[in-house]
Amino acid sequence: QVQLVESGGGSVQTGGSLRLSCAASGSGLINVMGWYRQAPGKQRELVAIMVNDGSTNYADSVKGRFTISRGDAKNTVYLYMNSLKPEDTAVYYCKVHRVLDMDYWGKGTLVTVSS
Repeated sequence: QVQLVESGGGSVQTGGSLRLSCAASGSGLINVMGWYRQAPGKQRELVAIMVNDGSTNYADSVKGRFTISRGDAKNTVYLYMNSLKPEDTAVYYCKVHRVLDMDYWGKGTLVTVSS
């Protein structure tokens, strides 16, 4: 079993910045860590993911503004969010994939961007 603890959500004004953190506990190798978000009335969507080889993938809407990175503790992932816009308002979820296992989701952290 993998447990995820997310932190760093909050309320900011347009143009502000936030850093989200996700720490995964449990045994086994995690090879993919990422962030998804779900805005009110919308489907959950990919924000950014990172694979163990360091490769990343971002949603077009966040490219150039958000950065995903792994922490020194390998099972930690961060999402640096800059130049935030009201349309970034959503619940942000951490998701990881454990090798030969399944995906695990965090409970989510709310990000609110006001204009």
